[in-house]
Amino acid sequence: MGKADTHLHTEYSGFQKLGIIKFPESVAQPSAQVDRARRNGMDVLCITDHDEIHGAFLGQRYAEQFDDIQVVAGEEVTTADGEVIGLFLNERIPSMLSVEETIDIIREQDGIVIAPHPFSFHVPGLKERVLDLDIDGFEVINGGHPDAYTNMFARLVMDRYPGRWAETSGSDSHSKYTAGYNWTEFPGSTADDLRKAILDKTTKACGKPAPVFGQVQWSVDVVIGGQKLMYRSLKGKLKNVPQDALIEKINSISDLKKATGIMAGLMYVVPPISLIATVLSTSFLKSGQERMIPQIPERLEHIDRLIKEIDSKGGPGVGRPSYLDEDRDSPLAEYTGLPFKLPFKVERNK
Repeated sequence: MGKADTHLHTEYSGFQKLGIIKFPESVAQPSAQVDRARRNGMDVLCITDHDEIHGAFLGQRYAEQFDDIQVVAGEEVTTADGEVIGLFLNERIPSMLSVEETIDIIREQDGIVIAPHPFSFHVPGLKERVLDLDIDGFEVINGGHPDAYTNMFARLVMDRYPGRWAETSGSDSHSKYTAGYNWTEFPGSTADDLRKAILDKTTKACGKPAPVFGQVQWSVDVVIGGQKLMYRSLKGKLKNVPQDALIEKINSISDLKKATGIMAGLMYVVPPISLIATVLSTSFLKSGQERMIPQIPERLEHIDRLIKEIDSKGGPGVGRPSYLDEDRDSPLAEYTGLPFKLPFKVERNK
């Protein structure tokens, strides 16, 4: 069986904003991500930068020298309705279109459509829209979601309707600290084999999310990497690179802002700030999962109603099996992947 990381980022992923603070999504070069994927035993690596594909093409060309890994060009596209991943692409897809328009463009390129972290409570997933859209699969394990809700609920929906979608597991890694914990298993070992497995719904989500501290290490990695680039820019030694929004942005700001950024970065990476960030991240995830987990029974029943309505209208997935067709309880009744006891039991929907 082959191993694929179906969701990974490089320095071509641009910027994220947290309040008034703007920071790079990643400072990892495509070649470094390919090297790391090889060390982690991946046969296929899907580079899926935010709203950009140039880094994936660079990764593809770099990987051509190796016979143990192939790179798939992908893009995590920001749509008006949530994020969607296109795989096996040949050109960039514009952002902020409707999700339907975005999927149509992916299909025009003969691409594969995957919904990343669909049921996340803290990043923009498609949520219940995965039910009525023409998608090939969705992430059952997203490596950037160590909370006890997001991946678990995605697994419950996947198991509730087996064969309707392909299950995938992507690291969503933005740095060297968060890759390798999880992967998508598939029959074969090549990119073409991965494509066939997704279409045939024979993939298997494996592994577990990266730990919370790994996410904090990613933030430190971004800060240190950004400081190095700003220092090189101050010295006049940082040259612009085509489609690299990170380097272009750093070169465009004033020397004063670069110096200020370097000093602020030093404050962040030195304890106790990074430790405080870990505590705050853990508290945020815990409060979110405690809010979402009691809603599981009602949300699953809502999904059952939506599926019936969608299928009655001949929507995508009509005719595929579900647990409702069998004489057994909901998969939740037998679910054992949680680190705690659920405060309820979901019976079979009669």
